Amino acid sequence: MAEVSELIKERRSKLEWIREAGIKPYAGKFLRSHCLGEAIEVGDGVKVAGRIMALRRHGKTTFADLRDRSGQIQIYVSFDLLGEERYNLFGKMDIGDFVGVEGEVFKTKTEELTIKVEDLTILSKSLRPLPEKWHGLKDVEIRYRQRYLDLIASEEVRKTFNLRSSLIKMMRQWLDERGFLEVETPMLQPIPGGAAGKPFKTHQDALGMDLYLRIAPELYLKRLLVGGFEKVYEINRSFRNEGISTRHNPEFTMLEVYQAYADYQDMMKLVEELIIHLAQKLLGGRKFAYQGKQIDLTRPWRRLTFRQALKEMYAVDIFSEEEDTKSLAEKLRRSGVKLKGEKVTRTALIRLLEKSLSSTSPAFVIDYPAFLCPLARKKDDKTAERFELFIGGCELANAYSELNDPIEQRERFEEQKLRDEENQLTDGDESQNPPDQTGSEEKKIDEDFIRALEYGMPPAGGLGLGIDRLVMLLTDSPSIRDVILFPQLRPEKL
Repeated sequence: MAEVSELIKERRSKLEWIREAGIKPYAGKFLRSHCLGEAIEVGDGVKVAGRIMALRRHGKTTFADLRDRSGQIQIYVSFDLLGEERYNLFGKMDIGDFVGVEGEVFKTKTEELTIKVEDLTILSKSLRPLPEKWHGLKDVEIRYRQRYLDLIASEEVRKTFNLRSSLIKMMRQWLDERGFLEVETPMLQPIPGGAAGKPFKTHQDALGMDLYLRIAPELYLKRLLVGGFEKVYEINRSFRNEGISTRHNPEFTMLEVYQAYADYQDMMKLVEELIIHLAQKLLGGRKFAYQGKQIDLTRPWRRLTFRQALKEMYAVDIFSEEEDTKSLAEKLRRSGVKLKGEKVTRTALIRLLEKSLSSTSPAFVIDYPAFLCPLARKKDDKTAERFELFIGGCELANAYSELNDPIEQRERFEEQKLRDEENQLTDGDESQNPPDQTGSEEKKIDEDFIRALEYGMPPAGGLGLGIDRLVMLLTDSPSIRDVILFPQLRPEKL
């Protein structure tokens, strides 16, 4: 720390020198003729700008590496070309500073493309030294907390977030070409719904009412089906005031898709085709590595029922006796599964399936118990038309044949409300949210959603796909924090 403090002190001294010389160290607009990636192919006069990434001083000549978003190029700065005043100014430059330069592109004796600087402008003087190790930051906490340093230091990190941006763009294009309409629904909602989970609560002063950051956009998107939009999607930010882990962040990004006159089988086909399309476009094929496993997206993807999965993996038949979350927990314990609390949570079930479905091939777990699916159409008395998609041991997607019967929907909401009030089913992580810390909210039924269904909603299939987790998979990232630019962290201790 003492060494860093001395370097900061030295840079501040250089800053004062620049100011006293009558030069502005933080310039405004700079008109570039090319980005650096283009300048490499020009072979003529260029005007470019970027961050200094390396300096090699040799008396009255200096070589430096300049980087922008498109690439990196060497620049050659000499006393003879710039004169004493401008060369001395460049002598006050450090690694990390932004400069604009103008000059001719040429090749050195070692055939390296270089810009011979004929004029330069200081654009931004950096006061803190950059990390010394250019293969990436070692301290994970710094990587996540100071993402700007992580992006400077690691080309792989920049590639990850470029891929994320490309993925979302391709996802939009793919859906648009198939007639889906992108929409926006409220992030602030009077009743949190569409999924199980603990919401963040706030207060709206002008209306004098409590509101919640959405835990899912589902109920609003289905209102749009009622209104006549037959194919809609939203790339949405949702929020859940629950545990943080390598696969959970309180703020996350989802794709939700709804299609009228479809069901969960159509959603299986849609998500298969979408993920394969993205993998082929971004990675060049259907096979790739994820955390030491070779993932193979070749169709057909495996399909097994929820009942079949528990039978195969834990010798548990959920439908052999009265079915509810408590009886399921008892059966799992008898088979040797360790669970916290006397009732099983959906989160616990997902973890059991993730652990067991860690093969290299994708798998759809279909036909869930109806008591776990208050928004899904029933297939029979005990099961609902719902699936979850697992790839490489990670749950990526969740889908239903949507329930469109308003009378049955009200009954299911009432049943769900009773279970929630008895703390029998949550979507949170009880190990990180003890009951005495989570607090309680009065459970409310979304009466306007029921009213919308009473006007008639066409049969439909709905899908939720975790974009953060999909990016994890396609970039071989072990943690969700690696694919979110600014993940949620504890306050920094300064």
